[in-house]
Formats: sequence, structure tokens, C-alpha cells
Amino acid sequence: MTRQEAVDRLCDVYAGSYDVTRCDENEHSLAATMDFYATAEKYVLSKKAKLWEANSFEYVYLFNVPHLTKEIYEKCEKLAYEQGMARISPNPKHMYTYITALFVCDSCDEDARKALKKCRLYKSFKMSYWGWMDFHTGLVVLPEEKISTNASGHCAAQVFERGLFHKQKRSLFRKERAI
Repeated sequence: MTRQEAVDRLCDVYAGSYDVTRCDENEHSLAATMDFYATAEKYVLSKKAKLWEANSFEYVYLFNVPHLTKEIYEKCEKLAYEQGMARISPNPKHMYTYITALFVCDSCDEDARKALKKCRLYKSFKMSYWGWMDFHTGLVVLPEEKISTNASGHCAAQVFERGLFHKQKRSLFRKERAI
């Protein structure tokens, strides 16, 4: 599987729930951005009598890089963090925002992988009364089929695993099971 095929597959996986925007290749190798927005609320008798409301956001930045070095990783992480933080508007209804940087590459330096795994970016707004932000990272090296994430990015590993390396199991008809 090539990097472009992997990017296309990941965009298709995210397209079910996210707003996918493809990007032109630029100096940061940003291939696509995916945005998710959800709101939950509880009310009594009518929608005017709200008990509570919570808004959740997730911004995913997908980078297509032939060889990931520590310098490229730091530039892309900074880009995703700055663009994601610029989109956050904390208020009493804001619950959380996840900013996710995903990397699809053919090869990776070990120091870039270590930097990705050590990434710990978290911010709370008004002592978490106005929500929080958590930064997730994920990396897939396609020829090795090796996935790496930071501590909070395990959901990215599941997306990589199911979207790129999941083998379809053939469901058997009843007659085939009986034989």
C-alpha cells in the first residue's frame, strides 16, 4: 500500500463522522484535515428550560511524509497545535477539544518516534470548568505496518489498525456453515 492510498483510506474512514477537507501538498506535508463537532444537552419539558449543554470538538490533521525526522515532526506538531488552539473558543458550554496529528510515512527516524511518544500537551480552561484540550499523536510506518502513538493517542492506533490493516472476514451463509 502506498502513502497516497493510505491517506485516501483514512479520509474515507473519517468521512463517516467527520468533515474531511483535502489540502494541497505544502511545506508541512499536510494531506487533509478532519473536523468533528458534537453537542449534548438535557432539558425539562421544553428546549427553553435547559439543564445543561456540552460541546465536544475534535480536529484531526493528517500528514503525508516520505521520511519522518524529528525536525519535520516538530514542525508538523507545532502547525497542528497552533491551528487547533486558534479554533478553540472556551466557554461554559465547552467540554473538551481533541487535537490529533496523524503521520503516514514510509520510514521514520527513531528520535522522531521517541519525540512522538513523549508528546504530552494538555490545557485546561478555567480549571476545567470551561473544558480542556488534549493533544493526540499517531504514526504509521507503512512497509513495516508499525503503529506508534503517544499516551493519549490510542484511539488513533485503533483507526490505523481498522482502517489500514484490517482484513475483511468473510461471513458464511447458513448453508455454508452447515457443511
